[in-house]
Amino acid sequence: MRLRNAWVLAVLVAGLSLVVACAATDAGLTTKIKAKFAADDLVKASQIEVTTNSGVVTLKGNVDSAGAKSRALELARNTAGVTSVVDMLSARTASGGGDSPEPDRSVGEVVDDARITMSVKSRLLDDPLVKGLQIDVDTRDGVVFLTGTVGSDAEREQAIQLARNTKGVRNVEANLTRQTS
Repeated sequence: MRLRNAWVLAVLVAGLSLVVACAATDAGLTTKIKAKFAADDLVKASQIEVTTNSGVVTLKGNVDSAGAKSRALELARNTAGVTSVVDMLSARTASGGGDSPEPDRSVGEVVDDARITMSVKSRLLDDPLVKGLQIDVDTRDGVVFLTGTVGSDAEREQAIQLARNTKGVRNVEANLTRQTS
């Protein structure tokens, strides 16, 4: 019985050590931050990509409001082990909508935004220079939000031009980072 208890205690200590060690790694920090986002009422974890490199956390994505952006940055900065946070978040705002994530919009406006998103995404996927699978497209009140990674400045500019030249697009907010090899 004593041997079994000692073995169980050893397994628990090893497991706890592993959890503590993982929390100090970049992957552990990323996981902790994503868990904080998932538990928060204002932040939508699915809207934010979290990456960590040597304790530096990068947040990318398009969030519903300036409040959600501020809260996400605060949660990341207040995570033990984080040395700094790179803000690559865009807050969606509709014209006159302020911080409201869903201002009163007609069905037609919502359908128009969905049509624009589909058109831009199709154009990105069809273009030989642009790697459309690495770019997320979201549209809000005719404003297209591009988020993701590109391989070159030329690819970034091409993606922005394709979006700008799509019928119904009023503006393009590009949150595209250049992939480093």
